[in-house]
Amino acid sequence: MESPQLLLRMEQIDKRFPGVHALDHVDFDLYEGEVHVLLGENGAGKSTLVKILAGSIPRDSGRLFIRGKEIHQYNPERAQELGIGMVYQELSLVPSLTVAENIFLGKLPRTKWGLVSWAEIFRQAKESLDELGVDIDPNLEVRQLDVSEQQITEIARILTKKPKILLLDEPTSALSDKERARLFDIIERLRKRNVGIIYISHLLAEVPLVGQRVTVLRDGKLIKTLAIGEADRDTLINLMVGRQITEQYPKETVQIGKTALRVENLSVEGILHDISFELRRGEILGLFGLMGSGQEELARAIFGLERLSSGRICLNGSETKIKRPADAIKQGLGLLTRDRREGLIPMLSIPPNITLANLSQVAMFQPLNLRVETQTAGKYVSELRIQTPRVDRAVMYLSGGNQQKVVLARWLFSEAKILIFDEPTRGIDVGAKAEVFTLMNALVKRGVGIIMVSSEMLELLAMTDRILVMRNGRFSAEFGAGEASQEQLLKSAS
Repeated sequence: MESPQLLLRMEQIDKRFPGVHALDHVDFDLYEGEVHVLLGENGAGKSTLVKILAGSIPRDSGRLFIRGKEIHQYNPERAQELGIGMVYQELSLVPSLTVAENIFLGKLPRTKWGLVSWAEIFRQAKESLDELGVDIDPNLEVRQLDVSEQQITEIARILTKKPKILLLDEPTSALSDKERARLFDIIERLRKRNVGIIYISHLLAEVPLVGQRVTVLRDGKLIKTLAIGEADRDTLINLMVGRQITEQYPKETVQIGKTALRVENLSVEGILHDISFELRRGEILGLFGLMGSGQEELARAIFGLERLSSGRICLNGSETKIKRPADAIKQGLGLLTRDRREGLIPMLSIPPNITLANLSQVAMFQPLNLRVETQTAGKYVSELRIQTPRVDRAVMYLSGGNQQKVVLARWLFSEAKILIFDEPTRGIDVGAKAEVFTLMNALVKRGVGIIMVSSEMLELLAMTDRILVMRNGRFSAEFGAGEASQEQLLKSAS
């Protein structure tokens, strides 16, 4: 049997940004038919390395070889010519265009007369989506899709280009378990066609499912490359964080108080049907469901982002009207959305992004104390280990995981008494997850009630006091702490 051919070699790749040595002379290689997993904490340099390979940012120094030939002049167009395709962590779709138009953006099929063949576009788009095993209408505009459907559309777009080297940066961060399994099937089929794949993920459980080798970066440096058989979970965590994580799910026992939030017969037309539940002070209430079950829409409805067709929301025993997010914030609610782009002002620095929710409650002509704002931001940068060269850095220059931490810091800083965390650990590393859970403990000790929406069943089982399972816009089951298993959650959800 022939040995696999070397597809890619990157030698001594170095990249600096202002105040940050993002990559410090990193070596990396990839073979035909291999999935090479790239791991590291937020800010370790993973996304920077693959963006250099995709041509979207230039390297400062180092050498790049494709099939043994050194590549000098390099940009995104050259990368595509060489058969390199990338699914970015931050999606690059055009919201006002249809799914089909996004999939074939820049290479629309044409008739023999040079006209755009719309029938062919939608036919091929449907085939691409069917191959991924999803039922998404190619005629829909992308802005009508939820985050997971947008992620799948992005993956479909890249696969239509038939890449020889595929770069996947957190491809499953918004996908359900069923969709992840389908993606893994596609990855295996691509591997058998000798496609080389670089796979970035924070989900360590995915590593043995998809990879043949794994490379760990830390603080921009290459730490180690291992065969998948040598890469057990504890070894990978130690290599990634360089420190001991004593407790991955540090759930503490907290005295649960009176009802803080009561939802009665809440409905959103065509999405949610007659939803009723209570959240008590000091309680972490989990919401679980498969994609499209309604848990994201329920979080948004409570926060005033979905128009209610019926139902009541009561805070501390009194009915309240929440028609928009400003009403929710004024009433002491906070929402961490699963799509961090909805919660950030990328051109602003870290401090105003953290204090934004509190500013909405400040009188218009009251002067801002910028010194205190900066000190507050510095506190959360330290506690959440936000990787940044300085506190006043614009959040657009942070890695995706560090942007997620900034949004989380905003609600930790707010005076909110009810917090809705929609996928709070999406896109953050294993060390940061433990820190987030520790902060959730601190919040509930102060009497804050937390609704935790998550597709990560282990996190829900370990960190919540109760779990409500949703199916088709309704609750299908309720479990107390210690009553459920992963199998029971999945059975109730499907």
